[in-house]
Amino acid sequence: MRRSILVWLAAALAVSCGASRGRDAPSASEPPAVVVTSSAPPADPPGFASEPAFPPAPVVMNDRARLLDPSLATMRAPDAFRVAFHATRGVFVAELVRAYSPLGVDRFYNLVRMGFYDRAAFFRVVPNFVVQFGIPADPQVAAAWRNANIADDPVVESNVRGTLVFAKAGPGTRTTQLFINLQDNSRLDAMGFSPIGRIVEGMRVVDTLHSGYGETPSQTKLQQEGNRYLESEFPDLDYVQRISLIP
Repeated sequence: MRRSILVWLAAALAVSCGASRGRDAPSASEPPAVVVTSSAPPADPPGFASEPAFPPAPVVMNDRARLLDPSLATMRAPDAFRVAFHATRGVFVAELVRAYSPLGVDRFYNLVRMGFYDRAAFFRVVPNFVVQFGIPADPQVAAAWRNANIADDPVVESNVRGTLVFAKAGPGTRTTQLFINLQDNSRLDAMGFSPIGRIVEGMRVVDTLHSGYGETPSQTKLQQEGNRYLESEFPDLDYVQRISLIP
């Protein structure tokens, strides 16, 4: 991505953190490394459940031909639906609402049905900020979707703790990467980050995802080499095993 866009993002998101340390917006590009301090995760707001109340049934259609052709991702999402993230640390559930971000929810719905996120890593975990994921395990699939941008949606919901949001590197650059807000990041609202849903069960699982590598993993190398790069250099990362639609 162009350096000018990254500079704009970093400048707009500079916030005070200890000795004037900043946190960069969840960008679908190569972020600069930052230092953050860990603390106990904040309490869940009303409406959150710490663990899923039931084992969700997997409903996905993993078809490599579809994974390699973004033009086939044209299904309209239901007005509201839930998905189960089957992660290496446990299961958590998200509720998606199309009215929040129609284009974003449609894109996510199609990707889930394709099995796009199977084995995708939580490659950027910044305590008290965000968990980011969405670069596929297969570099061929990553290349096919690299420029499959969707237009921005208006920001209807705020970037509060537990919301699920597409990452981007400027206007009109959403593709496949998403992040989960680990705290109230409502300052991202003004930058056009439009939540598509929120974690409704198992937020404590999200809080336990491995954060020891911070922002060190290279998005560029992950795009080019796939999970082989992460498995070699960052063996303790957590992964999405699959995301399933809940009937």
